Amino acid sequence: MMPRTLEPELLDSLPPDHPDALHNRRDLRLVNRFMGNHRWLARTLPLLLHPGESALELGAGTGELGLRLITAGVPVDGLDLWPRPAAWPAARQWHSTNLLTFPGYDAYAAVIGNLIFHQFSAAELASVGAVIRRHARIILAREPARRRIAQQAYRVLAPLFGANHVSRHDGYVSIAAGFDGDELPRALGLDPAEWDCNCVITTGYAYQMVAIRRP
Repeated sequence: MMPRTLEPELLDSLPPDHPDALHNRRDLRLVNRFMGNHRWLARTLPLLLHPGESALELGAGTGELGLRLITAGVPVDGLDLWPRPAAWPAARQWHSTNLLTFPGYDAYAAVIGNLIFHQFSAAELASVGAVIRRHARIILAREPARRRIAQQAYRVLAPLFGANHVSRHDGYVSIAAGFDGDELPRALGLDPAEWDCNCVITTGYAYQMVAIRRP
């Protein structure tokens, strides 16, 4: 099995308005479209939320996924180190903070993450999982599947869709930091006696997790 390894991503060293960061956002839109990440989350989350419940998107970035959900009537707030997007609705909160130290998880029945959990070590995932699982009823994640063939495919495809050096580097190391099997729910400390977890790898090499707390 390909071992999970973490390396710093170049995007984390850039300010949000840096030209390379702006190009990376464009590349990420294409990657998300290819992997079907936003489509899957937009299709899955509304079916699981109960009336009156709201969701928190971790690593919400430019807010594109959250805006798609909000436009569809799903109550979602965003959390990211980046500043609040200009288009983010005034009625929805944007938490400009670190997800590892965020104190407000108790306000959300659902926590969703798109290409974010793979950025953290096992110890960091255990730490945030200890907080999330105390409050959330639903945890959805869409991450890179840790497959050498996915790395090889990305190396070939990235130059073809015009990915810049930041995207080419970060995409490759993101796959190496991705997940396989039941690694993510185990890393978050989701006890099988308390949580129903379903993890699959899609044809687009996305690792998806649906975790629902048992009644």
